[in-house]
Amino acid sequence: MTMTKTKSILLTILGTLITGFAIGSFLTPNAIVGGGVSGLSTILYHTLGITPGVSFYALNLVLLLLGIRALGKRFIVKTLFGTTILSAFVQLFSMFPIYTENMILAPLFGGVLYGLGIGLAFAAGASTGGTDIVGRMIQLKFPYVPIGKLLLAVDGLIIAISLMIFKNIELTMFGIISLFISTYSIDFVISKLNISRIAFVVTDKGEEIADKLVTTSPRGVTLIDVKGVYTKTDKQMLFCALKESESEAFQRKILEIDEQAFIVFSESQRIKGNGFYLYK
Repeated sequence: MTMTKTKSILLTILGTLITGFAIGSFLTPNAIVGGGVSGLSTILYHTLGITPGVSFYALNLVLLLLGIRALGKRFIVKTLFGTTILSAFVQLFSMFPIYTENMILAPLFGGVLYGLGIGLAFAAGASTGGTDIVGRMIQLKFPYVPIGKLLLAVDGLIIAISLMIFKNIELTMFGIISLFISTYSIDFVISKLNISRIAFVVTDKGEEIADKLVTTSPRGVTLIDVKGVYTKTDKQMLFCALKESESEAFQRKILEIDEQAFIVFSESQRIKGNGFYLYK
C-alpha cells in the first residue's frame, strides 16, 4: 500500500471519527436536525427509538441501492467504506453519556465538529454518503444545477420535516444554526488545506540557488532574467510554489548561498499540478 493511500485511509478514519462524535454526542441526543441522513436518523431515534448508528447505516444503504446504476462502482465502494466507518462511530458515541444539554453549546460544538470531520473526509477523497448520494443522483438528471444548491435544498426539506414532526420552532432554528456552522466549517477546512505559498526570489546567484533547491526538495523552480529598475543591474528571479510548511527551509537554503537575496512570500488559495493536490 502506498504512503498516499495509507494517508488517505487514516484521514478518512479521523474525519469519520470526529463526525461520529459530533452526531452521537451533540446533535442526535439533543434532537438537533441540521439536514442530511444524520438528521433523518435523529428524527427516527426520537420518534421510533431506532438506534442512530443502525438507522444511519440503513438509510445510506437504501440510497446506495437506489443509485447503484447511476453513481458507478468506484463511488459506491468509496461511499460504502466511509458510511460503514461513520455509522460505527455514530453508534459508539451514541452509547456515551450526553456531554451537554445546553442548546447553545450543542449546535455550536456539534456543527463545528461535524464540519471539521466531513471536511477531513472529503480531503481524503472519501464519501460519507447521506444527501451527497441524493444530490449526485439529482444532478445526473439536472447537470446544470450546482450540487451545493441541490444539497441545500435536500437539507432544507429534512429540516422542514423535523419541524412538522417535533412541532418545535426553536429546535428547527437550532438545526439551521448547526447546518450553517457545519457548512462554514467544511469550507474552512477545505480552503485551509488548499492554501500554499508562492515564493519570488531576486538574486545575483539564481542558477546556484536553483540547483540547490531542485536537488534538496521535491519542488520545481522557474528561473527568469530580470532587471532592477532602481539599481539598473541585471539579476535573476526564482519563482517557486511551496507547501506552507516548507517556507522556512526554503528561505534558509537561499540565505545560505546569498545573504542579500530579496525574498517575497505570497499566499495562494489553490495550486494544481506538479506535486500539489487540489482538495474540493
